[in-house]
Amino acid sequence: MSARLKRREFITLLGGAAATWPLAARAQQPAMPVIGFLSSASPGPYQPFLSAFHAGLKESGYIEGHNVTIEYRWAQGEYARLPKMADDLIRLRVSVIAAAGTPAALAGQAATASIPIAFVVVDDPAKLGLVNSLSRPGGNATGVNFFVAELGSKQLGLLHEVIPAAVRVGLLVNPTAPTTELVTRDVMTAAAAMRLQIEVVEAKNSPEIEAAFVTLVRNRADALLVGPDAVLLSRRLQLVILAARHAIPTLYNVREYPEAGGLMSYGTLQTEAYRQFGVYTGKILKGAKPADLPVIQSSRFELVINLPTARAIGLAIPATLLARADEVIE
Repeated sequence: MSARLKRREFITLLGGAAATWPLAARAQQPAMPVIGFLSSASPGPYQPFLSAFHAGLKESGYIEGHNVTIEYRWAQGEYARLPKMADDLIRLRVSVIAAAGTPAALAGQAATASIPIAFVVVDDPAKLGLVNSLSRPGGNATGVNFFVAELGSKQLGLLHEVIPAAVRVGLLVNPTAPTTELVTRDVMTAAAAMRLQIEVVEAKNSPEIEAAFVTLVRNRADALLVGPDAVLLSRRLQLVILAARHAIPTLYNVREYPEAGGLMSYGTLQTEAYRQFGVYTGKILKGAKPADLPVIQSSRFELVINLPTARAIGLAIPATLLARADEVIE
């Protein structure tokens, strides 16, 4: 074989090998980790919280589509769908389950004891059985608690300041939410001390919300307290419209309600809780063990008052309460 022929064969062999190198290099690159995002809510109304979650992920070094993939599962208010959705995420072998809300966290915990779970919940996760303790979770789950389910006494007190003559107060809850019993008990205990009558009305979808307001108007409720729930929050526009139509002074648990036209809210800053939720999800992706990450307890509480709504229903907000508000929407 001539020297020229040998050189041609070598160049051909070298060219063929070079063509395969990029493919081999790509094959050796690790696949992006996958987050299984599980929520009982609907994606549209939950966009502010989802954006906060992404901001927290970014703080931990993760950007969707760049170095992490997210598989979303939205139950859209049908809590019974969550267990099947959790099982689906497990079959996909996600790296971590990000459980948004108490129902999602409980479904995730029931589905797996091995895949890490980051959660954001409205009640004490130790009481819920999600962790052994707040400081040392001990299992495969940890996250953020933002206390919405334990504020009934404070919220009733604020309603009483706005409407001192109120006697009958409605409490709107979703009967399928796992925190409803706790919320109802907390509000009932506070109402007894304040000598208020509580009328519990239930709703888990739009027609039932309409029916609940019919009941409140028929029974002449002086005011309304809306319990914490992803389904109710996702229907916040319907709630604030009905409250305005029937001129029922209503207090909600997160600022997204008065921002949508509701009268007032008192609770933790939920977007901040979701940011911390994203940060913890990122930490777990980086290898932190949920058992060693203490549960974060939100400590930022805020009172938000919508003055145009108050004027529209003929309600004068006391100056002392306006002075204490964290934000007054003009």
